[in-house]
Amino acid sequence: MQRFLLLIDGISTFAGKLFAWCVVILTAVVTYEVVMRYVFRKPSGWAYDVSYMLYGALFLMAGAYALSRNAHVRADFIYRHLKPRTQASLDLVMYVVAFFPGVLALNYAGFNFARLAYMMNEHSAFSPNGPPVYPFKMLLPIAGFLLLLQGIAEVIRCIICIRTGQWPERLHDVEELEKQLIEQRSQS
Repeated sequence: MQRFLLLIDGISTFAGKLFAWCVVILTAVVTYEVVMRYVFRKPSGWAYDVSYMLYGALFLMAGAYALSRNAHVRADFIYRHLKPRTQASLDLVMYVVAFFPGVLALNYAGFNFARLAYMMNEHSAFSPNGPPVYPFKMLLPIAGFLLLLQGIAEVIRCIICIRTGQWPERLHDVEELEKQLIEQRSQS
């Protein structure tokens, strides 16, 4: 079961790291637009559209990655003082009550939204020659599917923790600075 969980974590990690490159492209686009607008007085007609699509793509596709790293915001000042079984029980209830209904709604609405945008060959209305927006809108059901997949892995983790009293391992590629500082203090 651990291999299955780490496989799903790996898929989420791949998508998150792939779309993290949107930050680099977004930086280049914004820099280009600022230089063209304020130095050459010739603003582009596409930079605004591309920048909000890149920004949106980054956050859409990073959701499953953040979930796989247990990095979403919660009331940690209370949560971290609970026993692992209690944490897992609380998480399991929240996945069933809030997460899955929301993600299923995202998948349903996102698929229909993307399909309609593709059928209409929708382009941005924010600029005269706006770029097509249907590729961006197609990320909605993809992000929803990745969240659903990662959510299933998280529910399995909750069930394992409720049974064993310990959280199963996760893939780790980054670590909170707070955790590093606490470890440094304890070693001093």
